[in-house]
Amino acid sequence: MTKKVLLIIDVQNGMFQEENVVFNGDRLIKNLNDLLKKARLTKTPVFYIQHNAPVGKPLEFGTKGWEIHSEIAPENEDIVIQKATPDSFFNTSLDEKLKKQGIEHLYIAGIQTELCVDTTCRRAFSMGYKVTLVSDTHSTWTSSEITAQQIINHHNRALNWFADVYPSSEIKFKRAI
Repeated sequence: MTKKVLLIIDVQNGMFQEENVVFNGDRLIKNLNDLLKKARLTKTPVFYIQHNAPVGKPLEFGTKGWEIHSEIAPENEDIVIQKATPDSFFNTSLDEKLKKQGIEHLYIAGIQTELCVDTTCRRAFSMGYKVTLVSDTHSTWTSSEITAQQIINHHNRALNWFADVYPSSEIKFKRAI
């Protein structure tokens, strides 16, 4: 049986600033909580990726904005990986920690759809991991050209070259033996 992990990318307080909340932030947190419950019930490992931004940015290391959102906070057995670029593998311990646990399949969720989620999906695929993008558990912001929903929809279609794409309601983790 292939060992799986739920990978949650950059769901940090700075992404939920009152004046600039990520698109459908409340629904995102609800869907992530539902997915986390499924993972925890089956003892599927949960890895959090936490972005470390420079001084003055919303995800500045060590600030309240940098902290993982309290409604989906890691538990003691979860692993938190620090990163400084959109690629969750670049100059991090992610690959090493996945291999140490024998994980071959990543279920990816988080923020920001067109940056960290996209880059990590593509990189994981290129490194030989099986990837599932959970279509309703990643989000972004509207740009000057297109809406956040259009960005999400586009990436759910485009990333199907690199990942299976399913909504959280269709994700079923199996208990590890």
